[in-house]
Amino acid sequence: MVSSQVPVIDLGPWRSGGPAARARIATRVDEALQSAGFLLVTGHGVDPALASRIREAARTFFRLPPAHKRPYAVDVGGRGWLGPGAEANSYAEGRPSPPDLKESWSWAAQDPTGVPEVDAQWFRPNTWPAEVPELRPPVEAYLAAMRALSDELLELLAAALTLPDDHFTRHTGHPTWGFNVNWYPGTGTVGAPLPGQFRIGAHTDFGTVTVLDREPGAGGLQIHTDAEGWQDAPWDPAALTVNIGDLLARWTGDRWRAGRHRVLPPPADAPAEELLSLVYFYECDPHTRVESLPAPLGRVAHEPVDSHAYLRGKLDAITVR
Repeated sequence: MVSSQVPVIDLGPWRSGGPAARARIATRVDEALQSAGFLLVTGHGVDPALASRIREAARTFFRLPPAHKRPYAVDVGGRGWLGPGAEANSYAEGRPSPPDLKESWSWAAQDPTGVPEVDAQWFRPNTWPAEVPELRPPVEAYLAAMRALSDELLELLAAALTLPDDHFTRHTGHPTWGFNVNWYPGTGTVGAPLPGQFRIGAHTDFGTVTVLDREPGAGGLQIHTDAEGWQDAPWDPAALTVNIGDLLARWTGDRWRAGRHRVLPPPADAPAEELLSLVYFYECDPHTRVESLPAPLGRVAHEPVDSHAYLRGKLDAITVR
């Protein structure tokens, strides 16, 4: 089962344990990221009340009439509302599909670097829906927690490769990131799924690590591995789901696999099912040169890439014009 390849990693012993305990955790992480690209992480210290408050406020926004949401509409990579039909994630793999059955509100990095051409593309002000002012405080607190946790995870991942702790975080001094609140409504809102249509089509994420707070459901997250194909993702109410993205997989020379996943369409036996996910995509400093680790750690020597040229290409690919 996929769940056997997705361990639960308690960050408590990682933070406070001795060398032997930390080494055991690092080994489990290395094994999991070779097989599935996913982890469940507990002991993370992120207040669950923040996610609850975000969900409550976000549902208020998403349930507004379309005319109230339309003024906030943006393209993929923007700051605001991604309405129905805006994305088709399967295009990141070069596979055509109908648009994904979801809506999102998206935030992204906004603190300027002082380099105009970088800031114009990657560090623009965020937008907040005036209809739900109660959304902003928990989101800002959650984003601060996600940034700190993501850097801690990158330090753990470096240790899992027996590299210096700052091997990845030396490239996150002024990183880009994205944060989506994804709303997956039932068929009463989105209609019956078309052939090959999902809430989110099969893809791998694009950056370094993704941290997901999700709700379980019949039309929920699935993970793909070569050994087992598609399986329902394991879920633990105390855990955050973590997967690595394309850039980190390339960085490791494909020792680790980017976690391939999808979100099922609304199920026929529960057509009114509604889920809401909080998805934090962590990246790195703009225009980081991502170069594969050499053997024996790395297994494939990819051509080096500019991190943000790569990211821009993927964001453009999934945009439905």
